[in-house]
Amino acid sequence: MRTVITSIIIASFLVLLGGFATIYAGFYNVAANDPHWPVTRWVFETARVRSIKAHAAGIEVPPGLNDPTNILIGVEHYAAHCAVCHGAPGVPKGDIARGLNPSPPDLAKAAQLYNPAELFWTVKHGIKMTGMPAWDDHSDEELWATVGFLEKLPGVSEQDYAKLVMASMANGGHRHNGSDGNDTAQPDHTR
Repeated sequence: MRTVITSIIIASFLVLLGGFATIYAGFYNVAANDPHWPVTRWVFETARVRSIKAHAAGIEVPPGLNDPTNILIGVEHYAAHCAVCHGAPGVPKGDIARGLNPSPPDLAKAAQLYNPAELFWTVKHGIKMTGMPAWDDHSDEELWATVGFLEKLPGVSEQDYAKLVMASMANGGHRHNGSDGNDTAQPDHTR
């Protein structure tokens, strides 16, 4: 039994040493145009999904995500900040998205994989090493409105999306500054 335990400890040490040597020597290519190794992709994806679920577990979803006013606020945020990487109905992903690894997901599909609290947590805090920024400088009201739009996104046609964007523009945008909920009349498209 002692030989088995010793062998396991030595093998584990050698695997760790090999991993450190691979990292330190620069053998792992971090270029965005080189795909991850399958094991690396699995580790990152598993860590991402489990982290989102764990950190969003206690978040309470506010009522009214489907409210038309909230949807307009959410579509304004989405059109201004999300569509460039994630695309939208009738809007392809932008050039920036094609250079990211991992590629930004289609949020119509992602909205079906995560519950509203998990979507809110992701939008608010972003995801390391993916290009997904944190929007924690936007109010929670605006971020929840964005989640409301994401929940609706799987059923939104190109025409519906265009109408929602036009309606949001006609209302002058609904940007909320900061996390304290202070409203401003001017949309902020600088991020």
